[in-house]
Amino acid sequence: MAIKHYKPTSPGRRGMSGIIYRKVLSGTKKTKSLLSGGKRFAGRNNAGRISVRHKGGGHKRLLRAVDFHFDKKNIPAKIASVEYDPHRSAFIALAVYADGEKRYILVPQNLPVGSTFVVSENASITPGNRLPLSNMPVGTFVYNVELKPGNGGKVARSAGNFAEVVAHDAGFTHLKMPSTEVRRFISSAWASVGEVSNPEHRLVVLGKAGRSRWKGIRPTVRGSVMNPVDHPHGGGEGRQGRGLRRAKSLWGRPTGKGQKSRRPKKYSNVFIVTRRKVGKRK
Repeated sequence: MAIKHYKPTSPGRRGMSGIIYRKVLSGTKKTKSLLSGGKRFAGRNNAGRISVRHKGGGHKRLLRAVDFHFDKKNIPAKIASVEYDPHRSAFIALAVYADGEKRYILVPQNLPVGSTFVVSENASITPGNRLPLSNMPVGTFVYNVELKPGNGGKVARSAGNFAEVVAHDAGFTHLKMPSTEVRRFISSAWASVGEVSNPEHRLVVLGKAGRSRWKGIRPTVRGSVMNPVDHPHGGGEGRQGRGLRRAKSLWGRPTGKGQKSRRPKKYSNVFIVTRRKVGKRK
């Protein structure tokens, strides 16, 4: 375990925990050619309006150019370092290809510094290797899965996540997602073998409000403590229940508590084999 639990020297320290990075990272300096600065938009869209709430502030970050496309095929690469990325929960690795090119990649578990991987249709089923889903045997754990062939990995990229190959059928591969949903993917889409690094991320307890602010997360106010004009759950004298059969969002849409909020005509409904299980027994 790479989790550190702090002594309760203050109310904020009581229960606080964090990752012991020296146990899991290589300690190598960042590769400057793969870094860039840039402005953070704090949840605002191109019109300047807030589209994702509760974002803002936080420590300045440098952007790492992480390769999710893996368009260098049949060229082996070596892991030169394992590094921290402030923009994601998983760790990244510096991959040095046999032709000398360097790229940052999303690193899986059990792929230490000095290991090699290859992107090839004939690659072996070992952590880090990348190949089409059609060549994956049933039971393989995969991550960084493409939704469309050649479009780059989009699925199962967060810390500790993976999808499991459960079937091959008529040009599609069925994957059991981290949410327990079983979904069809085009078998010619590519995926990496293994599970995403930093599985202890879910065990971290921030411990105090300030640590959330460092990460650029602003406070979330409960609807039940708002006024009726501000939220469907608002109003009432003193502390009240929501007074509604089902929980709603600020805009009156169903939310939380295991309610189905998926749009009935969503384009990807045809790819879902089994809906995800919700609630505590997931």
